[in-house]
Amino acid sequence: MSKGVAIAGWSALRVGKHMPGPGARSGVNEADRFFPVIREALAMAGIEPSQVGAALYAAAPESDQLGLPVYMSARMGFQCRSMLAEVGIMGITGGLAFDMAAAEIQLGRAEYALALGLSYQTGQRAPVLMERGNRVVGDVNFQSVFGVTPICWYGMDAHRYLHETGQTRKDLAAIAIKSREFARLNPLAQFRTALDVNEVLEAPMVVDPLGLYDVPQGGDGAICLVLAREDLVADKGVPYARLAGRGFRHDGLFQMGDRAHDMTDFPAARAAVNDCLNDAAATLDEVDLFELYAPCTITEALVTESIGLFPRGEGCKAARNGVSGLGGARPVNTSGGCLARGHPPSLTGLYGLLECAEQVTGKSGDRQVEHARLALSTCEGGNYNLALAHVIERAER
Repeated sequence: MSKGVAIAGWSALRVGKHMPGPGARSGVNEADRFFPVIREALAMAGIEPSQVGAALYAAAPESDQLGLPVYMSARMGFQCRSMLAEVGIMGITGGLAFDMAAAEIQLGRAEYALALGLSYQTGQRAPVLMERGNRVVGDVNFQSVFGVTPICWYGMDAHRYLHETGQTRKDLAAIAIKSREFARLNPLAQFRTALDVNEVLEAPMVVDPLGLYDVPQGGDGAICLVLAREDLVADKGVPYARLAGRGFRHDGLFQMGDRAHDMTDFPAARAAVNDCLNDAAATLDEVDLFELYAPCTITEALVTESIGLFPRGEGCKAARNGVSGLGGARPVNTSGGCLARGHPPSLTGLYGLLECAEQVTGKSGDRQVEHARLALSTCEGGNYNLALAHVIERAER
C-alpha cells in the first residue's frame, strides 16, 4: 500500500486564455503568472521555499522559456536536494509529476516535494498545435500525415459506441450539460455558464458526431501541489488529503493501435484502476467521487463503463438521470472536467488531483460531495492505451 504522503497545500490559476495571442508581447508573462501560484501553495502548506526538497514540473513544450523548471526554481529560491526535473508523456504528464513527487517522499529523499506546471497553449497558432498533436498521437510515418487528430479518434469511438448501444447524440449531450452544472460552482473552471440540450445539439459540428460542446476548448493554466511526509501534516491536527493508492498500465498499443481491438473499451484504464484500488485496499463501491481524464463526452461514457462504474451502454444514462451529476450517487468530474473546468493537457492530471484533495477535505463549496472520503483520479495517453490512477483519501489525526 502507498502511504506516508499527504497533500499539504495547493493553488491554481483559473483555466482560460491568459496569453493574448500568437506572437503577442503584451499581457503578463509566464513566470509572472506562475510565481504567485507556487507562492500561495507554499503558504497553504506553511513552508518556506528552502524546505522544498524536490520539484517535478509537468513538461510545457509550448513555453517560450526553455529550461522553465530550473528558471522558476531559481526565481522561487528552491535548493532541491532530492530532484528537480521536467517530466512528460502525453496526457498522463500532470499525474506523472504527482507520482514522481510522491515517490521522492516515499523513498525518504525529501520531506516536501512539489508537483507543478504551467501551460500557455493559447499563445500558439492553431496549425502548430494541430501538427504537434498529430505527431504526438499518430505514427509519424503514416497516421500523422493524414491528419488523424485525437478528436478524430474520439469521433470514431463515438460512432461505434452509438451504433453498438443505440444511444444518440442527445444522450452524449447529457454529459456536457452535467459538466457545466459542476463547473458553474468551481472558481477554477473555464466555462461557468449552463448549457441546455438544444445548445449542445445545434452547436457547430467539429468531428461528426461530436459538436462544439462535446470536445475540449484550448486553455492556459498554472498549478502547484505541495506534497509532504505525512507525519509533518498529521501533527497539525486537522483533516488532510493523503495518497492511498496508485496504479499504472500500458496495454501495448500505440494510440489507435495497429492490431484489431475493441475501440470502445479501455483495458488499460480498467487495469490501472483495479491495481490502484488494490493498493488502497478499497473497492470501486467505496469511492465517493471520480475525477476522470475525459477530453470528450464520449470519453467519459467509455471510461466510466470500462472501469466498471456503470454497465455497458449506461455511461450517458448516468449523466441524464443525475447519477453522475451534482448530488448523484456516483458523481463524475465534480470539477467540471476537461469539457468545462478546462483542459490544458499537460496539467489536466494535476487539476484533477487538486479537485480530489479539495473534495476529501471538505473545501469544494457548493459542489461538495457530502461525506467524501475516497476520490479516484485518472489520466491517460493515447485513447487510454496507457493510464495512471490515484486514490486520494481523507485522513484525520
